[in-house]
Amino acid sequence: MVTTQMAVSSISGKGFVSFEGLRFTSNVKIASFGTLKQNLRFFHGVVVKAATVVASKYTSVKPLSDRVLVKIKTVEEKTVGGILLPTTTQSNPQGGEVVAVGEGCLVGKSKVEISVKTGTQVLYSKYVGTEVQFDGSKHLILKEDDIVGILETEDVKDLQPLNDRVLIKVAEAEEKTAGGLLLSESSKEKPSIGTVLAVGPGPLDEEGNRTLLSVSPGNTVLYSKYAGNDFKGVDGSDYITLRASDIMAVLS
Repeated sequence: MVTTQMAVSSISGKGFVSFEGLRFTSNVKIASFGTLKQNLRFFHGVVVKAATVVASKYTSVKPLSDRVLVKIKTVEEKTVGGILLPTTTQSNPQGGEVVAVGEGCLVGKSKVEISVKTGTQVLYSKYVGTEVQFDGSKHLILKEDDIVGILETEDVKDLQPLNDRVLIKVAEAEEKTAGGLLLSESSKEKPSIGTVLAVGPGPLDEEGNRTLLSVSPGNTVLYSKYAGNDFKGVDGSDYITLRASDIMAVLS
């Protein structure tokens, strides 16, 4: 018996209701999983992750190459006011503490070390890596490139992006139509425009050198609508982190 998590980023089609961010957790037998996989093979965006339990006789996990071991942040079970949250409303954590790093990897002929250090708080992309139950806590082994950035405070607006990632404060959705009619919350279109707050140092070229990004903090940009990872700031504002290649234009 293996505990399996299935995360569906999007299921839509003719005759189907659109689901976004739907997650399932269930105990299934491997023998019966083939049927489940066959029935779902037509749905794009289905990701199945099985947690690996490391026996207590193993006292350490050492990532290899450019991989990083992150201790996953505990899901909030209460609101700030102390109200218990039902499982359905508990936010899925996308952050944690780096507890071990690999030795780095070769880029061209250059050896590049892992840029994040142990003890660092980081945010990572959704649905990446391999979940590991180790030392009584949930961990994630993922590639360094799947780490969005270093979280220096509890607020995402202070995130320092890594590599080619960009942190953007999303513009507020339009409250009215061009004709002056008020829009309901359900009819407001998700904006794909925002202000760049911070940028990463850039991707590595074949010689192991950083290539500067083409956008800078303060730029107002138009980005791909379905790219990146969404976060809610302490002040209630919406933020998104995405790769610089997902930015389509600078507005002025």
